[in-house]
Amino acid sequence: MKMTFRWFGDTDKVPLNYIKQIPCMSGVVSAIYSVPVGDIWPEKEIVELKNKCVKEGLEFEVVESVPVHEDIKLGKGKYKEYIENYKTNIRLLSKHGIKCICYNFMPVFDWTRSELNHPLEDGSNALVYYQEQLNNIDIKNMSLPGWDASYTPEEMMNLIDAYKKIGEEGLWKNLEYFIHEIIPVAIECDVKMAIHPDDPPWNIFGLPRIITNEKNLDRFLALYDDIHHGLTLCSGSLGCTKSNDIPKLIAKYTKIKRIHFAHIRNVKIINNTDFEESAHYSKCGSLNMVDILKAYYENGFDGYMRPDHGRMIWGETGKPGYGLYDRALGAMYLAGIWETLEKGSK
Repeated sequence: MKMTFRWFGDTDKVPLNYIKQIPCMSGVVSAIYSVPVGDIWPEKEIVELKNKCVKEGLEFEVVESVPVHEDIKLGKGKYKEYIENYKTNIRLLSKHGIKCICYNFMPVFDWTRSELNHPLEDGSNALVYYQEQLNNIDIKNMSLPGWDASYTPEEMMNLIDAYKKIGEEGLWKNLEYFIHEIIPVAIECDVKMAIHPDDPPWNIFGLPRIITNEKNLDRFLALYDDIHHGLTLCSGSLGCTKSNDIPKLIAKYTKIKRIHFAHIRNVKIINNTDFEESAHYSKCGSLNMVDILKAYYENGFDGYMRPDHGRMIWGETGKPGYGLYDRALGAMYLAGIWETLEKGSK
């Protein structure tokens, strides 16, 4: 297992030399964020990013993410051109030492929350999802984390309508086409492709969501029978509904070597739709971190792991969910459990 830390480049308030000071840290997870979705990443910028990490003694072997253009997900417009660009990006990243690429196939937007700085009882602030708050949002004028701010309200509504028309089966069909195009390139380059589950794992605003549960994960992996076609298993994304047994899923897919990247965080489930992100410590949320780490360890996980979203604590400000302090605490907590499992087995 290699412990890593998400870093958003030079604009990130958390500098690389601070990440290096976390004792268990082997490397960072990052991306080229200046390039429009669907375009080819400039090789020079890939090299510069890698050199910045290596200079601080940190590996750069995981990219999160190489975004998938909406045309690919909808199977229209310039989707074939964008897929060819995606293949080029896989080859370029492999050339410079990238071994794992995280991506998602969520329509229009990435992870969604109703509040970014919700005050918790201990005085910290966290990301939360309250369905009632989302129900009262005007979709045409909404602004949530993960939404592409480049869309006009009209473009946004057109996109949403287009996804409603193709539905879940249409999205599955386009995902299958995409997978059969890119995985041969991933095999050629020996790069592990790791899809991130939908967050939260249910339909929002009528948009289809398909990477949501065990049945759908099985269906996804069956699209291409090769180890390079795998998962980013996020405990917080899949774990915000009690219908997903996270340790069971981890054990099942780790055993067959299809989890390449582990996102680990805790969530406190309020009811069937509402949840709050919490500290990684098991008692703070609804997930058992010891059981989760045991499932990885006992089934031979040797991929990349990172502490996922953290609270804002001790007066820190920054990108919601991605401060230094709580994620560093989470990394050390997870590393401590892992060390205990290692030494206990000997």
